[in-house]
Amino acid sequence: VQLQASGGGLVQAGGSLRLSCVASGRTFSTKTYSMGWFRQAPGKEREFVAAINWSGGITNYADSVKGRFTISRDNAKNTVYLQMNSLKPEDTAVYYCAADNSVLTLTTRQIADYWGQGTQVTVSS
Repeated sequence: VQLQASGGGLVQAGGSLRLSCVASGRTFSTKTYSMGWFRQAPGKEREFVAAINWSGGITNYADSVKGRFTISRDNAKNTVYLQMNSLKPEDTAVYYCAADNSVLTLTTRQIADYWGQGTQVTVSS
């Protein structure tokens, strides 16, 4: 199973970016997995950003991104998205996608069955 994240880049404060994470693998089906986004800034621990259950009916967000970020998924494309609006310099980090059977585990324990490589997001002031 592979999770391929993309969409990072350099943006000015107040701008927007959309991250994508494509899942692939013979035994992997996004229809049964919850997906999440995490981030890690330099010198800081990895932190939870957002998660979505397999159907898209449940979404969870870190308080720091509520109202600015939106997680969504397209199971037909095995893809999860993170739309990031009103970006702030403190959003600068490497963003990782992850997959797990439980949206609660992703949200509260930062544990996942699968992790993708990161994509760098840099927000300039």
